[in-house]
Amino acid sequence: MKKLFLLAASAVALLAQAQTKEGRIVYERTVQMPTRNFGNLPPDVQAQMPKSRTMQYELLFTPEHSLWQFLPNAANDDQNTFAGGGMVIRMAGGAGEATYVDYAKGSRIDQREMFEKSFVVTDTVTKLQWRLSEETKPILNFTARKATGTSVVTRQRRSMENGEFKVETVTDTLPVVAWYTTEIPVPAGPDFQGQLPGLILELDVNKGQNITRAIEFSPKVSAGKIKEPSEGKRLTAAEFSKERDKMMEEMRKNMPRGNVIRMN
Repeated sequence: MKKLFLLAASAVALLAQAQTKEGRIVYERTVQMPTRNFGNLPPDVQAQMPKSRTMQYELLFTPEHSLWQFLPNAANDDQNTFAGGGMVIRMAGGAGEATYVDYAKGSRIDQREMFEKSFVVTDTVTKLQWRLSEETKPILNFTARKATGTSVVTRQRRSMENGEFKVETVTDTLPVVAWYTTEIPVPAGPDFQGQLPGLILELDVNKGQNITRAIEFSPKVSAGKIKEPSEGKRLTAAEFSKERDKMMEEMRKNMPRGNVIRMN
């Protein structure tokens, strides 16, 4: 009788989990540092730079929308600042940034930080051409399914050359592997929200260059906390790109040698 009770309790728990449509997930993201950008830095500075950075984020989601945001971690602060050769390099990115997605509207709103200024960037969800696989693996007691795609991104590459800080725009074509679960039938997750028939639990961009894994799950969430970012100048994605390029050019012109370099 006791065994039957335990089996029934387990079945109820599994059914409740399979019907989960809202919650909070903590992710850990590990990014391999693009050392090719820093080849012209002084040797003592290069020696202090880590091979990778690890950060944590949280995702709050319901069937209607989601909010992805950085989780401050004081333990990482000291690891993100390096000094040597008469300069200081501060590794930025993540802090103060958030992404809100409305699934019904297919809209995306990003909170972005750039040189101590805040921006609210409006855009639409641009979907990749995903290839869904039958391959599965367990992640946080869920069955995750594999999906692959290709992402084309434009980014700013910063470097030092002969003591001068330079910025150039480059376009990358990156392979993407996502592991999602249909046991949580909400298209939420990191970076590629609103695209797959289930929540993304793990994401690998560019063959291990950027890996994001879910490390903690809770089926409880305060839906009132899932709000559109509102702090900062409101711009479209195209307008923000122009504003960013303008600010980077001004910084390049005004930055004296041996000053602080902030790398995003």
